[in-house]
Amino acid sequence: MHNEDCIHMILHFTTNLICLFILSGYSIMGNKELILLNSWIQEFLYNLSDTIKAFSILLLIDLCIGFHSPHGWELMIVFIYKDFGFAHNDPIISGLVSTFPVILDTILKYWIFRYLNRVSPSLVVIYHSMNARKEETKVYIWI
Repeated sequence: MHNEDCIHMILHFTTNLICLFILSGYSIMGNKELILLNSWIQEFLYNLSDTIKAFSILLLIDLCIGFHSPHGWELMIVFIYKDFGFAHNDPIISGLVSTFPVILDTILKYWIFRYLNRVSPSLVVIYHSMNARKEETKVYIWI
């Protein structure tokens, strides 16, 4: 009974590793289907206007990574934490909730500045102007 938690953690972890290997093998073997899906997604995204692309990026970042959604992040992190078989630990979970969205937000903004600046400089300009207006609105709301 003492080792039951440790056994469950090891079983959950190995199950997740097996799932990762199966998905990796499928993605390598089913390369034609992934290429077709990738080309369809790229065609769809390239047909959108730069304003819609910038709006979508801003909306996605604010919905998923916004600092106004710690409860959603807590639910996701607790689910993943339990899926790997770890025991509930409030300090670790609150530490992940407070740091993980910030790190993810920084990575996505870096990707926007680096990748999208090469692909579509006008998209980055629109994104900057929309983000600046959003920040101005936040200032007015707090005053």
